[in-house]
Amino acid sequence: MEKLVERVTGELLTKVTIESVDPNEPVKVRNLPKPWRLLGAGNYAAVFYHPEDENYAVKIYAPGRPGLEEEAEVYKCLGRHPAYAQCYYAGANFLILERLRGVTFYDSMKRGILITDQAIRDIDIALDYARSVGLHPHDVHAKNVMIKDGRGLIVDVSDFLKQEDCTMWDDYKKAYYRLYRPVASRWMFPVPGVVLETVRKGYQLWRKR
Repeated sequence: MEKLVERVTGELLTKVTIESVDPNEPVKVRNLPKPWRLLGAGNYAAVFYHPEDENYAVKIYAPGRPGLEEEAEVYKCLGRHPAYAQCYYAGANFLILERLRGVTFYDSMKRGILITDQAIRDIDIALDYARSVGLHPHDVHAKNVMIKDGRGLIVDVSDFLKQEDCTMWDDYKKAYYRLYRPVASRWMFPVPGVVLETVRKGYQLWRKR
């Protein structure tokens, strides 16, 4: 772990540029040094890994974006659970996490990979567990949950300390059981990215209203 921390502070942080252009859109990553690789980007932070430490994910918050201390506290509350990553280290603007491997529900729909009922149930169980340890699951949607070997994983818990109610997961489940499951049970096909983005942005507008 000490060697990885040195790599993060000495290689990655000194060269990578992460910009938050729009708080409602993923951050932009520029100047990523080799051999570091980008795993994904959210509205607050980007996640990377090093090929020699591929079992770990390094989450770096964009300048001016809050939440790192809160996210570290969430991982502390969660402890060990099969649907969540572990947090191994918290720096000034980055976290070193267990790397969860799988495909997000969003990419599963985009690539035509079946999202199983078991994965949906796994997410429900994991969210109930989070509530049982005093957390408030928030911002749980298709880009923040994964499926691996038919099982569900939650990859972003950064907003689990927020107190207000969030219906995003319930809304997704309604769409899953009413729209996705009846179609996917007969015909599994990739959903074009432009369609998924239109639905995502339309849902954002609907929530604001």
